Amino acid sequence: MKKGKNLSDLYKNIENKSFNVEEAIKFFVEKKRVKFDETLEVSLNLGIDPRHADQMVRGVVSLPNGNGKTMKVAVFAKDKKAEEAKAAGADVVGSEELAEDMQKGNLNYDRVIATPDMMGIVGKIGKILGPKGLMPNPKLGTVTADVKIAVEAAKSGQVQFRAEKNGIVQAGVGKISFGSDKLVENVNFFIDSIQKARPSGAKGTFIKNISISSTMGVGINVNI
Repeated sequence: MKKGKNLSDLYKNIENKSFNVEEAIKFFVEKKRVKFDETLEVSLNLGIDPRHADQMVRGVVSLPNGNGKTMKVAVFAKDKKAEEAKAAGADVVGSEELAEDMQKGNLNYDRVIATPDMMGIVGKIGKILGPKGLMPNPKLGTVTADVKIAVEAAKSGQVQFRAEKNGIVQAGVGKISFGSDKLVENVNFFIDSIQKARPSGAKGTFIKNISISSTMGVGINVNI
Protein backbone atom coordinates (compact mmCIF):
# COMPACT_ATOMS: atom_id res chain seq x y z
CA MET A 1 0.00 0.00 0.00
CA LYS A 2 2.80 2.39 0.85
CA LYS A 3 4.47 1.78 -2.51
CA GLY A 4 1.16 2.40 -4.26
CA LYS A 5 0.68 5.68 -2.40
CA ASN A 6 4.22 6.78 -3.27
CA LEU A 7 3.57 6.19 -6.97
CA SER A 8 0.22 7.95 -6.75
CA ASP A 9 1.87 10.98 -5.16
CA LEU A 10 4.57 11.00 -7.85
CA TYR A 11 1.98 10.91 -10.63
CA LYS A 12 0.24 13.90 -9.06
CA ASN A 13 3.52 15.81 -9.29
CA ILE A 14 3.81 15.29 -13.05
CA GLU A 15 0.18 15.55 -14.14
CA ASN A 16 -0.40 18.08 -16.93
CA LYS A 17 3.23 19.21 -16.86
CA SER A 18 5.73 19.42 -19.70
CA PHE A 19 9.34 18.33 -19.10
CA ASN A 20 12.60 18.54 -20.98
CA VAL A 21 15.41 16.06 -20.27
CA GLU A 22 17.03 18.21 -17.58
CA GLU A 23 13.74 18.83 -15.74
CA ALA A 24 12.72 15.18 -15.84
CA ILE A 25 16.05 14.01 -14.44
CA LYS A 26 16.00 16.68 -11.74
CA PHE A 27 12.56 15.35 -10.72
CA PHE A 28 13.88 11.78 -10.31
CA VAL A 29 16.97 12.89 -8.42
CA GLU A 30 14.92 15.01 -6.01
CA LYS A 31 12.41 12.17 -5.45
CA LYS A 32 15.06 9.45 -5.07
CA ARG A 33 14.52 6.66 -2.58
CA VAL A 34 16.70 6.57 0.50
CA LYS A 35 17.31 2.80 0.74
CA PHE A 36 17.51 1.84 -2.95
CA ASP A 37 19.69 3.29 -5.70
CA GLU A 38 17.35 3.11 -8.68
CA THR A 39 18.43 2.86 -12.30
CA LEU A 40 17.38 5.63 -14.66
CA GLU A 41 15.94 4.17 -17.85
CA VAL A 42 15.33 5.79 -21.24
CA SER A 43 12.81 4.50 -23.77
CA LEU A 44 12.51 5.78 -27.33
CA ASN A 45 9.58 5.01 -29.60
CA LEU A 46 10.97 5.02 -33.14
CA GLY A 47 9.19 5.42 -36.46
CA ILE A 48 10.47 2.12 -37.85
CA ASP A 49 9.35 -1.42 -38.57
CA PRO A 50 12.20 -3.67 -37.31
CA ARG A 51 10.82 -6.58 -39.32
CA HIS A 52 12.49 -4.99 -42.34
CA ALA A 53 16.28 -5.35 -42.44
CA ASP A 54 16.78 -1.76 -43.64
CA GLN A 55 14.87 -0.43 -40.63
CA MET A 56 16.63 -2.32 -37.84
CA VAL A 57 18.28 -0.20 -35.15
CA ARG A 58 20.99 -1.99 -33.22
CA GLY A 59 24.36 -1.11 -31.75
CA VAL A 60 26.44 -0.30 -28.70
CA VAL A 61 27.23 2.92 -26.91
CA SER A 62 29.85 3.72 -24.28
CA LEU A 63 28.18 6.23 -21.98
CA PRO A 64 30.35 9.15 -20.78
CA ASN A 65 29.79 8.23 -17.13
CA GLY A 66 29.13 4.49 -17.44
CA ASN A 67 25.80 2.93 -16.47
CA GLY A 68 26.56 2.08 -12.85
CA LYS A 69 25.91 -1.60 -13.37
CA THR A 70 28.35 -4.34 -12.39
CA MET A 71 28.65 -6.36 -15.59
CA LYS A 72 29.27 -10.10 -15.47
CA VAL A 73 31.20 -11.09 -18.59
CA ALA A 74 31.84 -14.54 -20.07
CA VAL A 75 34.44 -15.02 -22.82
CA PHE A 76 34.93 -17.88 -25.26
CA ALA A 77 38.65 -17.99 -25.96
CA LYS A 78 41.70 -20.23 -25.80
CA ASP A 79 45.39 -19.97 -25.01
CA LYS A 80 46.83 -16.44 -25.23
CA LYS A 81 43.44 -14.82 -25.89
CA ALA A 82 42.01 -16.57 -22.84
CA GLU A 83 44.81 -15.11 -20.72
CA GLU A 84 44.15 -11.64 -22.15
CA ALA A 85 40.46 -11.93 -21.29
CA LYS A 86 41.21 -12.98 -17.71
CA ALA A 87 43.69 -10.13 -17.28
CA ALA A 88 41.11 -7.64 -18.57
CA GLY A 89 38.64 -8.73 -15.88
CA ALA A 90 36.41 -11.35 -17.52
CA ASP A 91 34.43 -13.28 -14.92
CA VAL A 92 34.52 -16.60 -16.78
CA VAL A 93 36.74 -17.73 -19.65
CA GLY A 94 36.49 -21.07 -21.45
CA SER A 95 35.59 -22.96 -24.60
CA GLU A 96 33.80 -26.34 -24.86
CA GLU A 97 33.38 -26.65 -21.09
CA LEU A 98 31.85 -23.15 -20.90
CA ALA A 99 29.37 -24.01 -23.66
CA GLU A 100 28.40 -27.20 -21.79
CA ASP A 101 27.88 -25.20 -18.61
CA MET A 102 25.62 -22.75 -20.42
CA GLN A 103 23.64 -25.63 -21.92
CA LYS A 104 22.85 -26.68 -18.35
CA GLY A 105 21.17 -23.31 -17.83
CA ASN A 106 24.01 -21.35 -16.25
CA LEU A 107 23.42 -18.09 -18.12
CA ASN A 108 23.83 -15.51 -15.39
CA TYR A 109 25.87 -13.15 -17.58
CA ASP A 110 25.34 -9.63 -18.87
CA ARG A 111 27.65 -9.99 -21.87
CA VAL A 112 29.13 -12.93 -23.79
CA ILE A 113 32.22 -12.31 -25.93
CA ALA A 114 33.96 -14.72 -28.31
CA THR A 115 37.04 -14.78 -30.49
CA PRO A 116 36.26 -15.62 -34.16
CA ASP A 117 37.77 -19.12 -33.92
CA MET A 118 35.33 -19.95 -31.10
CA MET A 119 32.15 -19.25 -33.09
CA GLY A 120 31.86 -22.89 -34.15
CA ILE A 121 31.38 -23.80 -30.49
CA VAL A 122 29.24 -20.77 -29.68
CA GLY A 123 27.00 -21.41 -32.68
CA LYS A 124 25.93 -24.74 -31.21
CA ILE A 125 24.29 -22.93 -28.27
CA GLY A 126 22.95 -20.04 -30.31
CA LYS A 127 19.36 -21.09 -29.60
CA ILE A 128 20.11 -20.68 -25.90
CA LEU A 129 22.05 -17.42 -26.09
CA GLY A 130 19.90 -15.69 -28.72
CA PRO A 131 16.65 -15.35 -26.72
CA LYS A 132 18.66 -13.98 -23.79
CA GLY A 133 20.29 -11.32 -25.98
CA LEU A 134 23.69 -12.86 -25.26
CA MET A 135 24.69 -14.20 -28.69
CA PRO A 136 28.07 -12.70 -29.69
CA ASN A 137 27.84 -10.50 -32.77
CA PRO A 138 30.63 -8.85 -34.82
CA LYS A 139 28.48 -5.72 -35.32
CA LEU A 140 28.29 -5.27 -31.56
CA GLY A 141 31.99 -5.87 -31.03
CA THR A 142 31.39 -9.09 -29.12
CA VAL A 143 32.98 -11.31 -31.77
CA THR A 144 36.53 -10.01 -31.87
CA ALA A 145 40.16 -11.01 -31.65
CA ASP A 146 40.78 -8.05 -29.36
CA VAL A 147 39.13 -9.52 -26.28
CA LYS A 148 40.97 -7.13 -23.97
CA ILE A 149 39.21 -4.07 -25.40
CA ALA A 150 35.84 -5.88 -25.58
CA VAL A 151 35.99 -6.98 -21.94
CA GLU A 152 37.13 -3.57 -20.71
CA ALA A 153 34.35 -1.86 -22.68
CA ALA A 154 31.71 -4.19 -21.21
CA LYS A 155 33.03 -3.71 -17.70
CA SER A 156 33.09 0.09 -18.07
CA GLY A 157 29.34 0.24 -18.66
CA GLN A 158 29.00 -0.08 -22.42
CA VAL A 159 25.31 -0.38 -23.31
CA GLN A 160 23.89 -2.52 -26.10
CA PHE A 161 20.64 -1.44 -27.71
CA ARG A 162 18.24 -3.07 -30.14
CA ALA A 163 14.82 -2.06 -31.40
CA GLU A 164 12.05 -4.40 -30.27
CA LYS A 165 9.36 -5.54 -32.70
CA ASN A 166 7.19 -2.54 -31.79
CA GLY A 167 10.01 -0.11 -32.63
CA ILE A 168 10.99 0.68 -29.05
CA VAL A 169 14.60 1.01 -27.92
CA GLN A 170 15.30 1.17 -24.19
CA ALA A 171 18.30 1.05 -21.88
CA GLY A 172 19.45 1.75 -18.35
CA VAL A 173 21.71 4.79 -18.51
CA GLY A 174 22.89 5.28 -14.94
CA LYS A 175 22.04 5.26 -11.25
CA ILE A 176 20.06 8.01 -9.57
CA SER A 177 23.05 8.48 -7.23
CA PHE A 178 25.05 9.77 -10.23
CA GLY A 179 23.33 13.13 -9.77
CA SER A 180 21.66 15.34 -12.34
CA ASP A 181 24.69 16.51 -14.34
CA LYS A 182 26.07 13.04 -15.12
CA LEU A 183 22.63 11.60 -15.84
CA VAL A 184 21.76 14.44 -18.22
CA GLU A 185 25.03 13.89 -20.04
CA ASN A 186 24.38 10.13 -20.31
CA VAL A 187 20.78 10.52 -21.47
CA ASN A 188 21.61 13.11 -24.13
CA PHE A 189 24.53 11.00 -25.34
CA PHE A 190 22.31 7.93 -25.62
CA ILE A 191 19.58 9.80 -27.51
CA ASP A 192 22.18 11.30 -29.86
CA SER A 193 23.64 7.83 -30.48
CA ILE A 194 20.21 6.48 -31.44
CA GLN A 195 19.68 9.43 -33.77
CA LYS A 196 23.01 8.68 -35.47
CA ALA A 197 21.97 5.03 -35.84
CA ARG A 198 18.98 5.99 -38.01
CA PRO A 199 18.66 3.25 -40.63
CA SER A 200 18.41 3.94 -44.36
CA GLY A 201 14.87 2.58 -44.53
CA ALA A 202 13.43 4.90 -41.86
CA LYS A 203 10.91 7.36 -43.31
CA GLY A 204 9.28 10.41 -41.75
CA THR A 205 9.73 11.18 -38.05
CA PHE A 206 12.44 8.91 -36.63
CA ILE A 207 12.19 9.58 -32.87
CA LYS A 208 8.46 9.82 -32.13
CA ASN A 209 8.50 9.78 -28.35
CA ILE A 210 11.01 9.75 -25.48
CA SER A 211 10.20 8.56 -21.98
CA ILE A 212 12.39 8.58 -18.87
CA SER A 213 11.64 6.46 -15.81
CA SER A 214 13.27 5.01 -12.73
CA THR A 215 13.28 1.37 -11.62
CA MET A 216 10.41 1.74 -9.16
CA GLY A 217 9.03 5.09 -10.21
CA VAL A 218 6.84 6.75 -12.80
CA GLY A 219 7.52 7.31 -16.46
CA ILE A 220 7.81 10.86 -17.79
CA ASN A 221 7.41 11.76 -21.45
CA VAL A 222 9.94 14.42 -22.36
CA ASN A 223 9.97 17.02 -25.09
CA ILE A 224 12.03 15.99 -28.11
